[in-house]
Amino acid sequence: MDDLDRRLINRLQLGLPLVRHPWQALATELESSSTELLGRLHVLLDDGVLTRFGPMFDIERLGGAFTLAALAVPEERFDDVAEQLHGMPEVAHNYRREHTWNMWFVLACATELDLTETLQHIETLTGLSLLNLPKEETYHVGLYFPI
Repeated sequence: MDDLDRRLINRLQLGLPLVRHPWQALATELESSSTELLGRLHVLLDDGVLTRFGPMFDIERLGGAFTLAALAVPEERFDDVAEQLHGMPEVAHNYRREHTWNMWFVLACATELDLTETLQHIETLTGLSLLNLPKEETYHVGLYFPI
């Protein structure tokens, strides 16, 4: 990763410019070209330096449903269960935590019924009890990790 990669990552955390040609505006700002920036973004994603790049939607305002959930996965099954969740389009992401409930993930579904069915499917698929932690209140946190 070089200086331009770092500046690109830092700038993208603030969002894309809301203009007709956002990549050209970024290129001007970062003294590069839109082709170069897009190419670097793809390399960063392909190499796993970045795991995701895309918009954030308020799924509830769009009529959908989401929740935070957790599983207590035996260590010897952790990778297998993670792979099972990774293969589900409803799972936005999953991650390990140092706790009895050691696998946490976010589910996003089209409807509340789909969410309930997906939670039940995960319990059946994994054979593990699931902890469902639906959102009670929304907080907007300006998360920024300078590179």
